[in-house]
Amino acid sequence: MATIALFHSVLGPRPGFLEAAELLRKEGHVVHAVDQYDCKVFDEYEPAIAFMETLGFENLMARALRATASLPDGFVTMGFSNGAGMAEYVAGNRSGVSGVVMSGGGVDPDALGIAWPANVDGQVHTTVNDPWRDEGIAAVEAAAATVGAHVEVFDYPGSGHLFADASRPDEFQPAEAELMWSRVFEFLARLDRGDR
Repeated sequence: MATIALFHSVLGPRPGFLEAAELLRKEGHVVHAVDQYDCKVFDEYEPAIAFMETLGFENLMARALRATASLPDGFVTMGFSNGAGMAEYVAGNRSGVSGVVMSGGGVDPDALGIAWPANVDGQVHTTVNDPWRDEGIAAVEAAAATVGAHVEVFDYPGSGHLFADASRPDEFQPAEAELMWSRVFEFLARLDRGDR
């Protein structure tokens, strides 16, 4: 079973994020649900982005590194939306990460000031009409390939950004969420077996 550092979206540690942590725990994984907002949560993106900007992206990245400093080698990073960038950043700065899971997009590693870690595979899960979708996903895929890693990109129908979050009824897509989680669990099992 994996040890997982789980990072929330720009909306903070909402119920859907905590439910995701519990879902992973029910599968036997050890989950560190990283709260970068000190329990503050948002229902809308605009005030959440404004709050994130007051904290500063560099400060959040530093917090992500501190939160994972004591985790044992072999842990997996996973994040939703903005948390996907945190998951990438930790993997690019901390040796011993075994895999990266990004839901709701990916960030160009160059924009984070990192190189994709050699031989660390990953997954990206996003809807094809996600309004936040950009070129970051292709950049992640290319950066990983240059160092001998493979990032699987899974495109789902629909437009939900946090499509796996049942606490976001306007974005939640239950069938796609179920498929995403089955793929995440399979990826984690593969890492546990040492398969690539």
